[in-house]
Amino acid sequence: MLYWLLYPLRDEVSLFNLFGYISFRAAYATVTALVIAFLMGPVVIRALRKRQIGQHVRTDGPQTHLKKEGTPTMGGLLILLSVLVPVLLWGRLDNRHLIIVLISTIWMGLIGLLDDYLKVVKNYPNGLIGRYKLIGQFTLGLGIGLWLYLFPVVGEGQSSILPGIRTIDLSTGSFSILPTETIVPFFKELRFDFGLLYIPFVALVMAGTANSVNLTDGLDGLATGVSLLSILAFGIMAYLLGNSNYAEYLQFPFLNGAGEVAVFAGAAAGACLGFLWFNSAPASVFMGDTGSLALGGAIGSMAIVTHCEFLLLIVGGVFVAEVLSVTLQVGHFKRTGRRIFKMAPLHHHFELLGWAETKVVVRFWIVAALLGLIGLSTLKIR
Repeated sequence: MLYWLLYPLRDEVSLFNLFGYISFRAAYATVTALVIAFLMGPVVIRALRKRQIGQHVRTDGPQTHLKKEGTPTMGGLLILLSVLVPVLLWGRLDNRHLIIVLISTIWMGLIGLLDDYLKVVKNYPNGLIGRYKLIGQFTLGLGIGLWLYLFPVVGEGQSSILPGIRTIDLSTGSFSILPTETIVPFFKELRFDFGLLYIPFVALVMAGTANSVNLTDGLDGLATGVSLLSILAFGIMAYLLGNSNYAEYLQFPFLNGAGEVAVFAGAAAGACLGFLWFNSAPASVFMGDTGSLALGGAIGSMAIVTHCEFLLLIVGGVFVAEVLSVTLQVGHFKRTGRRIFKMAPLHHHFELLGWAETKVVVRFWIVAALLGLIGLSTLKIR
């Protein structure tokens, strides 16, 4: 909004030329999100507490969590508000990359909101039935995949129907990328082309990322901090690949318009930081599925619009570990009747080993920061 109002006046007021810079708008989207979260946090928490929208703690979990019973949940509403307003103010809403990420975040957040509402307000033990939740997530993913396939937002050329590996001619400088391709980390001359299978692949990425963040949301500040670091990594990636000079220097495909996603990343990072003020141990509010699914949708869609879906396995390594711990635990128990971990997801295993909750959270943050740096290093290590 501010871009359209003020940037056209740059000839009259030279200061307004700043609105043409993505870095400036991303920085102030971050500041705006922080301010909104700080101001609205107490208001949202009071409203949730007044309506008795409190967390129900599972009795078979760590006993130290029983004291969290009744803590206001559905705080993801604060995250959504803190993201939406700055993006509307500082973002260019004619940018399809930005629209895709914003729609994904809101859509997933609404699925989570319905789940939280059914669990906490209507007292349905399991909330939204799992298959309905997956239908909503896959519908979004299929819609985005179809949109990108039929109306590509980057690159030139025609996509092949059959999946395969494509070798890149690096002599062309800032080479293009097909709409159905994804960048393979650590390999400069290889990209994987999914062809028509790109549509279900996008749906799988969206649902998988959203649910992995949801599984990670089990300790005060854990999912918030890890999501923040993942968002920053993909935000930097979007900014670099959306700049023709940086893309050519790094010998990556130039993703025209992808840099605008950095504005969203700034808003989302600010929202996470602001929410963490209230969500750090001992938490005054939990994000609930409203927040975890929204953040998962944001991270997944940022990976998709930057064609860095495989990089999720590195940058989102903490989320991957949490999902794998549950999968291995359930599978091994069904076969042998024994457990691999003391409890799944993985963060509960370390709690039961005797680690304090805050120690688990901070150490997972450190691992997430390391993985984010490794992910960014793939821009050069190829």
